[in-house]
This record gives sequence, C-alpha cells and structure tokens, in this order.
Amino acid sequence: MRAVIQRVRQTSLRVGGELISEIPAGLAVYLGIAPEDNERNAEAMAKKIANLRIFEDGQGKMNISVLQSGGEVLLISQFTLYGDCSHGNRPSFIGAARPEQAEPLYEYTAKCLRGFGLTVKTGVFGADMKIEQYNDGPVTIVYEC
Repeated sequence: MRAVIQRVRQTSLRVGGELISEIPAGLAVYLGIAPEDNERNAEAMAKKIANLRIFEDGQGKMNISVLQSGGEVLLISQFTLYGDCSHGNRPSFIGAARPEQAEPLYEYTAKCLRGFGLTVKTGVFGADMKIEQYNDGPVTIVYEC
C-alpha cells in the first residue's frame, strides 16, 4: 500500500462537475493498493495517517497530528501510484491491484480512519475525479506499508 499524504486547506473533489467531497483543512491522501496488500496493510496505513505529526504546534514545529489539529481527511483512490515508467514513456499499471481487490481495501482504509475518530470524506472509486487542492506548507509525505 502506498500513499501520498499532503497537508491541505479547502480541498474539494468533483465528478462530472458535481461536488462529491470537500474538507476545510486537514489531509488529502492519495492511496494506491498493490496485489499483495490486505486488511493489515490498511490498518497500518490508517494508523500512520491518523498519527503522523505534520501539523504545526504553537512554536511552529511539525509536532501534532491531524487528530490533534481537528482536521479532516479526503481519501482518494489512486492506482497510478503504482505506475511503472522505467521502460518507455507510457506507464504500466500492472503493479496496481485489480479493482475488485482494491476497492474493498480502499473502503476498509476509510473505515479504519473513521475508527480513530476522524472525519473522512472519499472520492468515487475508479471515477475521473477533478480535485482542487490548496496545499499547506507545502507538506507532502510518501509512505508505504
């Protein structure tokens, strides 16, 4: 499982021009799932996302988590995180899990995040999503488990 975790403000997601999800501040998380991933990976990923200390404290140091900051999470499925462009210029996505495996793990990751008490919004799995994102910092972390 692979995630790109970005600290954001006012982030929204649309499908076909319709607003699907929006968060005022928190984390935009792009989540890719590999064929070998399972529920244990989803649980570990959710724990890391919930507790990652990338928000500033009163002294301006990155020392508090999205849980402590009161932020929300926008979780976005992103199979292209497993794109391989090492041969040629057209990426291969054979490293990504098939939709019938990936979608339940994506939904389970969202459930695990909610289990920490977070407000979690999601995109539409497999859809062509348009995301407006106001990065904060910017702070971007790539995490694999």
